[in-house]
Amino acid sequence: MKKHIFILLIIFIAPKAPAALKENIITNLKNIENVNFNFEQNINGKVENGNCTIQYPKKIFCKYNLGNQKILVSDGKSLIIKTTASYYKYPLDKTPLNYLLDKEFLIKKINESNTRNIQEKLINFRFTENENEINVFFDINNHNLIGWQTLDMYQNLSITFLSSISKNKKLKRNLFQLPNRN
Repeated sequence: MKKHIFILLIIFIAPKAPAALKENIITNLKNIENVNFNFEQNINGKVENGNCTIQYPKKIFCKYNLGNQKILVSDGKSLIIKTTASYYKYPLDKTPLNYLLDKEFLIKKINESNTRNIQEKLINFRFTENENEINVFFDINNHNLIGWQTLDMYQNLSITFLSSISKNKKLKRNLFQLPNRN
């Protein structure tokens, strides 16, 4: 009898766990206006790190820990990558960041996606949008976004890990202003 009750509990309770985690992640995302974090990024084997601030929707400022003073900035429409020697401007909507910086889009995709539990530490959602394969990872305990992996239309693999995350801080007014060319 106890064995049957245990099996019934597993059948009725276990499927609710991913749904509850998904709902907690969505609730956490809904309550975030901005987030600051340190990052480590690996693009096709090249590792860089630094600090970023995201303000929803679609704004980001990243300062890399490189001698060339690399920054990445989006004002919600354009994406600029600037170093002491180069300046690149892209339409944001042509990059995977367009989706990662859109909280409402992420919430919609999380709602539509299956939950993958990775080693009881991470929750992963995977989706494809306009030839971009995107994986987002959340901490199973605090439900914070802790990384993403993208594969763009050119098959460039980019993996980004987040740490030292702080949410809803007062930001500089012109933080997301696009820089001029050198």
